[in-house]
Amino acid sequence: MQQYVKDFMVPIEKFPVIQSSATFTEAVIALEKAQEAFLAGRQEQRILLVRDDAGKIVGKLTPIDIVRGLEPNFDKVVDKEAGAFVSNVNYVIESMKQHTQLWSKPIDDLCGRATDIRVRDFIKGTPRSQVVPADASLNDALHAFVIFGHDAVFAMDGAKVAGVLRFSDVYREIQRQIKTCAVL
Repeated sequence: MQQYVKDFMVPIEKFPVIQSSATFTEAVIALEKAQEAFLAGRQEQRILLVRDDAGKIVGKLTPIDIVRGLEPNFDKVVDKEAGAFVSNVNYVIESMKQHTQLWSKPIDDLCGRATDIRVRDFIKGTPRSQVVPADASLNDALHAFVIFGHDAVFAMDGAKVAGVLRFSDVYREIQRQIKTCAVL
Protein backbone atom coordinates (compact mmCIF):
# COMPACT_ATOMS: atom_id res chain seq x y z
CA MET A 1 0.00 0.00 0.00
CA GLN A 2 1.38 3.40 -1.03
CA GLN A 3 2.03 5.79 1.86
CA TYR A 4 2.08 9.55 1.42
CA VAL A 5 3.79 12.45 3.15
CA LYS A 6 0.40 14.05 3.95
CA ASP A 7 -0.54 11.00 6.05
CA PHE A 8 2.46 11.46 8.37
CA MET A 9 3.08 15.21 8.37
CA VAL A 10 2.16 17.46 11.26
CA PRO A 11 -0.11 20.32 10.06
CA ILE A 12 1.43 23.78 10.46
CA GLU A 13 -1.43 24.79 12.77
CA LYS A 14 0.05 22.55 15.47
CA PHE A 15 3.35 24.48 15.58
CA PRO A 16 4.14 27.64 17.54
CA VAL A 17 5.06 30.51 15.23
CA ILE A 18 7.51 33.40 15.46
CA GLN A 19 7.66 36.44 13.20
CA SER A 20 10.74 36.85 11.02
CA SER A 21 11.07 40.38 12.42
CA ALA A 22 11.60 39.05 15.98
CA THR A 23 14.97 39.77 17.58
CA PHE A 24 17.56 37.15 18.40
CA THR A 25 16.66 37.56 22.07
CA GLU A 26 12.95 37.07 21.35
CA ALA A 27 13.78 33.95 19.35
CA VAL A 28 15.80 32.42 22.19
CA ILE A 29 13.01 33.15 24.69
CA ALA A 30 10.31 31.79 22.32
CA LEU A 31 12.27 28.56 21.82
CA GLU A 32 12.70 28.21 25.57
CA LYS A 33 8.95 28.68 26.13
CA ALA A 34 8.12 26.20 23.37
CA GLN A 35 10.46 23.64 24.96
CA GLU A 36 8.91 24.17 28.40
CA ALA A 37 5.37 23.84 27.02
CA PHE A 38 6.39 20.70 25.13
CA LEU A 39 7.94 19.08 28.21
CA ALA A 40 4.89 20.01 30.31
CA GLY A 41 2.58 18.41 27.73
CA ARG A 42 0.82 21.68 26.86
CA GLN A 43 2.16 21.74 23.32
CA GLU A 44 2.91 19.00 20.78
CA GLN A 45 5.83 20.70 19.02
CA ARG A 46 8.97 22.42 20.26
CA ILE A 47 10.34 23.92 17.07
CA LEU A 48 9.01 27.24 15.83
CA LEU A 49 7.82 28.00 12.35
CA VAL A 50 8.95 31.38 11.03
CA ARG A 51 6.33 33.62 9.42
CA ASP A 52 7.20 36.64 7.28
CA ASP A 53 5.35 39.96 7.31
CA ALA A 54 2.95 38.69 4.62
CA GLY A 55 1.98 35.72 6.82
CA LYS A 56 3.82 33.11 4.76
CA ILE A 57 5.78 30.35 6.51
CA VAL A 58 9.38 30.88 5.37
CA GLY A 59 11.33 28.48 7.56
CA LYS A 60 11.69 26.82 10.93
CA LEU A 61 13.69 27.81 13.98
CA THR A 62 15.53 25.33 16.16
CA PRO A 63 18.37 25.67 18.67
CA ILE A 64 20.94 24.92 15.95
CA ASP A 65 19.56 27.86 13.95
CA ILE A 66 20.16 30.08 16.97
CA VAL A 67 23.77 28.94 17.10
CA ARG A 68 24.13 29.52 13.35
CA GLY A 69 22.67 32.98 13.89
CA LEU A 70 25.72 33.84 15.97
CA GLU A 71 27.76 33.66 12.78
CA PRO A 72 25.71 35.31 10.02
CA ASN A 73 28.51 34.92 7.44
CA PHE A 74 28.30 31.13 7.62
CA ASP A 75 26.02 30.92 4.57
CA LYS A 76 28.46 32.93 2.48
CA VAL A 77 31.16 30.31 2.95
CA VAL A 78 29.36 26.95 3.22
CA ASP A 79 26.88 25.46 0.77
CA LYS A 80 24.41 23.78 3.10
CA GLU A 81 23.10 21.61 0.25
CA ALA A 82 26.57 20.06 -0.09
CA GLY A 83 27.29 20.04 3.64
CA ALA A 84 26.42 16.38 4.09
CA PHE A 85 29.19 15.44 1.67
CA VAL A 86 32.07 17.25 3.38
CA SER A 87 34.40 14.53 4.58
CA ASN A 88 37.07 16.40 6.54
CA VAL A 89 35.01 18.75 8.69
CA ASN A 90 37.87 19.82 10.96
CA TYR A 91 40.01 20.85 7.99
CA VAL A 92 37.12 22.91 6.58
CA ILE A 93 36.44 24.64 9.91
CA GLU A 94 40.10 25.47 10.54
CA SER A 95 40.48 26.76 6.99
CA MET A 96 37.42 29.01 7.40
CA LYS A 97 38.70 30.35 10.71
CA GLN A 98 42.07 31.24 9.21
CA HIS A 99 40.91 32.71 5.91
CA THR A 100 37.67 34.46 6.78
CA GLN A 101 37.77 34.96 10.54
CA LEU A 102 34.57 32.94 10.63
CA TRP A 103 33.72 31.77 14.12
CA SER A 104 36.59 33.71 15.60
CA LYS A 105 34.56 34.74 18.68
CA PRO A 106 30.86 33.96 18.14
CA ILE A 107 29.94 33.97 21.84
CA ASP A 108 31.69 37.20 22.82
CA ASP A 109 29.34 40.19 23.23
CA LEU A 110 26.17 38.09 23.02
CA CYS A 111 24.11 40.73 24.80
CA GLY A 112 25.06 43.45 22.38
CA ARG A 113 24.47 41.32 19.31
CA ALA A 114 21.22 39.71 20.51
CA THR A 115 19.25 42.94 20.18
CA ASP A 116 20.57 43.80 16.72
CA ILE A 117 20.08 40.48 14.95
CA ARG A 118 16.62 39.61 13.60
CA VAL A 119 15.35 36.12 12.83
CA ARG A 120 15.12 37.07 9.14
CA ASP A 121 18.87 37.81 9.22
CA PHE A 122 19.77 34.16 9.79
CA ILE A 123 16.76 32.19 8.54
CA LYS A 124 17.52 32.31 4.83
CA GLY A 125 14.59 30.36 3.46
CA THR A 126 14.17 26.68 3.04
CA PRO A 127 16.61 24.77 0.82
CA ARG A 128 15.05 22.71 -1.99
CA SER A 129 16.32 19.55 -0.33
CA GLN A 130 14.07 20.29 2.65
CA VAL A 131 10.83 20.54 0.66
CA VAL A 132 8.60 17.70 -0.54
CA PRO A 133 5.08 17.75 -1.98
CA ALA A 134 2.45 16.67 0.55
CA ASP A 135 1.17 14.16 -2.00
CA ALA A 136 4.64 12.65 -2.56
CA SER A 137 5.31 9.10 -1.45
CA LEU A 138 6.89 8.51 1.92
CA ASN A 139 9.74 6.86 -0.01
CA ASP A 140 10.56 10.18 -1.70
CA ALA A 141 10.69 11.95 1.64
CA LEU A 142 12.91 9.23 3.07
CA HIS A 143 15.49 10.02 0.39
CA ALA A 144 15.62 13.66 1.54
CA PHE A 145 16.24 12.56 5.12
CA VAL A 146 18.95 10.04 4.24
CA ILE A 147 20.82 12.05 1.63
CA PHE A 148 20.72 15.49 3.27
CA GLY A 149 20.48 14.56 6.95
CA HIS A 150 17.47 16.78 7.70
CA ASP A 151 15.50 16.29 10.90
CA ALA A 152 12.34 17.57 9.21
CA VAL A 153 11.11 18.58 5.77
CA PHE A 154 8.34 20.93 4.73
CA ALA A 155 5.33 19.28 3.12
CA MET A 156 4.02 21.57 0.40
CA ASP A 157 0.52 21.95 -1.01
CA GLY A 158 1.44 23.79 -4.19
CA ALA A 159 3.40 26.87 -3.12
CA LYS A 160 2.05 26.81 0.45
CA VAL A 161 3.53 24.97 3.43
CA ALA A 162 0.88 22.50 4.56
CA GLY A 163 2.85 20.77 7.29
CA VAL A 164 6.13 19.41 8.55
CA LEU A 165 7.24 15.83 8.13
CA ARG A 166 9.59 14.91 10.95
CA PHE A 167 12.21 12.20 10.63
CA SER A 168 11.02 10.76 13.94
CA ASP A 169 7.57 10.08 12.44
CA VAL A 170 9.05 8.38 9.38
CA TYR A 171 11.31 6.28 11.58
CA ARG A 172 8.36 5.32 13.78
CA GLU A 173 6.59 4.03 10.66
CA ILE A 174 9.69 2.08 9.62
CA GLN A 175 9.80 0.49 13.08
CA ARG A 176 6.10 -0.37 12.91
CA GLN A 177 6.48 -2.07 9.54
CA ILE A 178 9.55 -4.05 10.58
CA LYS A 179 7.80 -5.26 13.74
CA THR A 180 4.79 -6.27 11.65
CA CYS A 181 7.04 -8.29 9.32
CA ALA A 182 8.70 -9.98 12.28
CA VAL A 183 5.34 -11.11 13.66
CA LEU A 184 4.31 -12.70 10.39
